[in-house]
Amino acid sequence: MLVNRCFYLYSIMPSFDIASKIDAQLMDNSLNVARKEILNRWDFKDSKSTIDFNKKELNIAISTENDMRLTAIIDAIHSRMIKQGLDPRGLDESKNHYPSGTMIKKEIKVRQGIDKETSKKILKDIKDSKLKVTAQIMDDIIRVSSKSINDLQATIAICRKGNYEIPLQFINMK
Repeated sequence: MLVNRCFYLYSIMPSFDIASKIDAQLMDNSLNVARKEILNRWDFKDSKSTIDFNKKELNIAISTENDMRLTAIIDAIHSRMIKQGLDPRGLDESKNHYPSGTMIKKEIKVRQGIDKETSKKILKDIKDSKLKVTAQIMDDIIRVSSKSINDLQATIAICRKGNYEIPLQFINMK
């Protein structure tokens, strides 16, 4: 009987999760289209440029001959991500490219989850809004719950206005 009451109390409290994830299959599709687009460009004729995607580690490895081609490849990847519905802010391009013989190589990490600093910023913005919501960090997501669905929707609006340098998804609305 006590278990049923606890479940009932939990189930009437609306909540949602704030996450930051990129679908690996959509990312692979956008990289394949970008790869084909680059091979068909006239300025990449006779180029040895490659784009490799490691689905397990979520790394993109780019190798090409010069900086101009590297910039063009990254721009093509960004445009294809946008057309697939992915946010390019989900890529961590902080590592600089490095020379490897006659080629230039760059590794780009695909971000998954919300890091601690960003989650603290999100929590601070939610608390500063003075809404009657409860937000808590759960590994790489943030769970927000409240008695009022309107407060949850206002919280989503606040998070969308914030500049957090990562794409946010609002999932598991219950």
